[in-house]
Amino acid sequence: MSRKCDITGKRPNVANKVSHANNRTKTRQKPNLQLKRIYIPEEDRWVKVRLSNRALRTVNKKGLLSYLKSQGLRLEDVAR
Repeated sequence: MSRKCDITGKRPNVANKVSHANNRTKTRQKPNLQLKRIYIPEEDRWVKVRLSNRALRTVNKKGLLSYLKSQGLRLEDVAR
């Protein structure tokens, strides 16, 4: 299973960790992904979604269906 947000598409980033002596080491910055069950009152059901913490905050504010519509997605694209 890939480390990717189903809604925003966030993926791991590759960066350099730079020491005081300017030695560079590759690191991976992983997104903060959560597997959540979200209730949809319009359809009276629960869906499981793997999404980043930033997307979860926006879903709590706007609602899942309206946020998916603004991103150009459908519920079938993200539900597990």
